[in-house]
Amino acid sequence: MTQAEAKYELKPNEGHELTRTVKGQVFYRYPIRTHFVEVGESYFALVEKYVLPHYQTGDILSMGEKVIALCQGQVKYKDQMKVSFLAKLLSRFATKNPAGPAMDNVYKMQTAIDLCGWWRVLIAAILAAIGKLFGKRGIFYDFLGNNVRNIDGFCVVGWEYYADKGILAPAEPDRVCQEIKDKYGIDCMIVDANDLDIEILGKNKEIPYDDQTLAELIRDNPAGQSREQTPFVLIRKENHSS
Repeated sequence: MTQAEAKYELKPNEGHELTRTVKGQVFYRYPIRTHFVEVGESYFALVEKYVLPHYQTGDILSMGEKVIALCQGQVKYKDQMKVSFLAKLLSRFATKNPAGPAMDNVYKMQTAIDLCGWWRVLIAAILAAIGKLFGKRGIFYDFLGNNVRNIDGFCVVGWEYYADKGILAPAEPDRVCQEIKDKYGIDCMIVDANDLDIEILGKNKEIPYDDQTLAELIRDNPAGQSREQTPFVLIRKENHSS
C-alpha cells in the first residue's frame, strides 16, 4: 500500500482533526478502525491485521489501554465480585466524572479496594475529602496509583459488552510495547486517553520522544471517546517519506 493510498483510506474520526502541530512540526494522526475486540484476543494479530497494511517506517503507533488489557484478560466480572459496605459508602461521596462513571460506580470502588486494600482506599478517600476543601482534585488517584486511575468498564458507555465487566490497567505496558517493536519494528505507546486528559502508560525504549511530547501528539484524543472502534492511531510526520 502506498502512502497516498493509506492517506486516502484513513480519515479522522468525526469531530476530530487529522493533523496536530507539536513543537513546530505537523503530524498526521490516522485512527485505524478494528472489529469489536473482546477478552482474550491477540494484540499481535490485531497489529498484523489492522496496522501493518498502513504502517510506514518512522510512524508511531498509539494503542488504547483498553484494547491491550482486554487482550491480556485484565478483566473483573461483576458476578464474581462481593461488594463491601465500604465500597457502597465511599462511592456515594465520590466525585462524578463527566466522561463517564468513575469511583461513584460501586464496582469500580470495590475493584480499587481489591487492588489496594481497604485501609489504603479509606485513607485515600479521607485525603481526597480534605483536598476538596482546598480546591485540590485527583488526590484519591495520586495516592493509590495508576492501576486505580485506569479502571474502566462496569457500565454501559458506548457498548453493552462492558456492562458486566471492568477492565484493569494493562500489565507491563512497557514490555508489550517492546514486544511489538522487536517483532514488527514499530515504535509504539499505550495510552489512557479521554477528552479530559492523556496519560502515557507504556512505550518502547527506542521511541524518539519523551512522554510530554507523546501526550501532546494526541492531546485532542483523535481515537475518540464514543463508538468509533479506533483503538489504534498511526502518527506520521508531515513530509515523511518511507
